[in-house]
Amino acid sequence: MEEHLTVGRVAELAGVSVRTLHHYDEIGLVRPSARTAGGYRAYSAGDVERLREVLAHRRLGFGLREIADLVDDPATDAVARLRRLRGLLLEQRDRAAAMVTAIDEELEARAMGIRTTPEEQLTMFGAKLYDTIGSAYPATRRTEPRIAARVWDALGDARTVLNVGAGTGSYEPPDRDVTAVEPSAVMRAQRPAGAAPCVAAEAESLPFEDRTFDAAMAFSTVHHWRDPIAGLREMRRVARRVVVFTYDASATGGRDRFWLARDYLPEFADLLVGRPSLADLTRAIGGRAEPVLIPWDCADGFFEAYWRRPEAYLEEPVRRAVSVWTRVGPEAERRAVNGLRDDLSSGRWAERNRDIVALDTAELGLRLLVA
Repeated sequence: MEEHLTVGRVAELAGVSVRTLHHYDEIGLVRPSARTAGGYRAYSAGDVERLREVLAHRRLGFGLREIADLVDDPATDAVARLRRLRGLLLEQRDRAAAMVTAIDEELEARAMGIRTTPEEQLTMFGAKLYDTIGSAYPATRRTEPRIAARVWDALGDARTVLNVGAGTGSYEPPDRDVTAVEPSAVMRAQRPAGAAPCVAAEAESLPFEDRTFDAAMAFSTVHHWRDPIAGLREMRRVARRVVVFTYDASATGGRDRFWLARDYLPEFADLLVGRPSLADLTRAIGGRAEPVLIPWDCADGFFEAYWRRPEAYLEEPVRRAVSVWTRVGPEAERRAVNGLRDDLSSGRWAERNRDIVALDTAELGLRLLVA
């Protein structure tokens, strides 16, 4: 039979109280799956794995409700959650290291008889610090103004806009009344001060009445939904206009033209298997599809954004902000990165892709759906 640990032993190993474990059981956060002969709680290996995730997020400062959303996220598996947790822990480590450096600089200045001004102290620990070591997603996934102009123009005269799968708030039009929907507690926590109000919900079940909004938008999120067609139909239900930025999974030629997927990451094609076709997505909202060309200096670091800046894909923060790398797994990622690094060093990448280095924009299968 599978070995189980008693509640006392788990508390001892984890460095928490038995009372804490009892509380997690009572609220359904971590429920031990067995009982000892004496009737005491007993934890299986799976129970311990879940508890580890809970405790790690708790020590990162997440609330219990947010933690429940994270560990029960149906869009992630155990490996994806571990990678996400690793990123959060690395962010905390870097933030602490940056603060230590700032303190060392302050101590050195004081040893020399120099007193920093209040403004310098606030800059040292405030915006300057977070500009330097902010988490990967907001650091690399910023609004690209040329694409934003296309999205906002497609919204037409809509005054009230629902942003579905809103993430950290990129592409939300500043001159409209926006309501955001985002199921991920991690993403909601990264929305900047002053961002649109955000509702914890999923695209497939929007908590709004029919035609509540003038328009509903979704940007680079449909591929994360459990049921993209259902989500798009929900958007159509709650709004009279729908605007969606997505990828044409059926554009085989487009995939072949993107050198990263073609030459280094063939697993990308596997991620598209079973995804709805562009025709299916367009049909779900009763609209049309328009190609979106990607500028060579695109500010938003989605998967295809660095098509003319290959060195960017060697950077860990760039890859961590793109779900493709998590989904293909660490082995494929290491192989792709190592292969690209070697080809950049040898000049093979430049030779193979000489036809794109002079282009200002590229057609890589990105589409704007409008209805």
